[in-house]
Amino acid sequence: MNPAPAALPPVRSVPCTRPFSWLRRGWQDLWCARSASLAQGAALTLFSLLTWGLGRDRFGLLVGALSGFLVLAPVLATGFYVLSRALERGEPARMGVVLRTWFFWQSHYRSRWDHDYWCLVRLGLLLALAGTGWVLTSAALITLLAPAPVRTPQDFLALVVLAPDSSLFALWLALGSVLAAPIFASTVVSFALLLDRRIGLWPAVLTSWQVVLANPATMALWSLLILAVVLLGMAPCMLGLALAMPWLGHASWHAYRDLVDTTGLPEREPRAVAPGTGAEQHKANAS
Repeated sequence: MNPAPAALPPVRSVPCTRPFSWLRRGWQDLWCARSASLAQGAALTLFSLLTWGLGRDRFGLLVGALSGFLVLAPVLATGFYVLSRALERGEPARMGVVLRTWFFWQSHYRSRWDHDYWCLVRLGLLLALAGTGWVLTSAALITLLAPAPVRTPQDFLALVVLAPDSSLFALWLALGSVLAAPIFASTVVSFALLLDRRIGLWPAVLTSWQVVLANPATMALWSLLILAVVLLGMAPCMLGLALAMPWLGHASWHAYRDLVDTTGLPEREPRAVAPGTGAEQHKANAS
């Protein structure tokens, strides 16, 4: 078994306005890989609509589930990372490369226990556990402390957000922030790093923390932009998520590429450039 590198990969400091560049490049990737990208966005939107349909009469649980959706976003974005990496390599950015990465990447290993095979899976499970904990905590908090049952968005707005005593809303926001801040710091580049390079779970998470510590203002702006785009996507009956999630997923790949110097780490999956495709073609499409 190959040991994880002793040293963490170097991280870069970037200007605080760089997130706007990530959004621009992510938008270009979205349309360069539009079929596969929009298909995943549509699947996420369908899942969100299903969640809304199941929880519309249990709004305390629904609010927690939608908040947990933000927590799990880095896991959901891995398919978009794969497409952006394919475009960067000059490979075809199709759904097949996403499915191959999700289901068949073990073909590159002698044993499933070699080369930190389960690192990405373990991090996803830890994040899912954190998201589930927040869903249950949020639902219990609203159910137990709201002055009346909260069953609809109007109830939540009247009884929690706009209540004369705003302590419940403040407590709900505070607990959410306590959970979201370390999760954001732990995952802002770690999923993309684990997907792209052979590195252990904890070195990837520590690298993500280093990125945040080296770029506090940039990461603060990036987190606000992510929240704004997701909320805008949720506004029109969740339908905007079909664009918002792919856009942010591709943009997050470019954030990772700008923030982490991976030249000293081996690639996790070998390149496979198909005839007739190349980096030059992607650049031409992006322009």
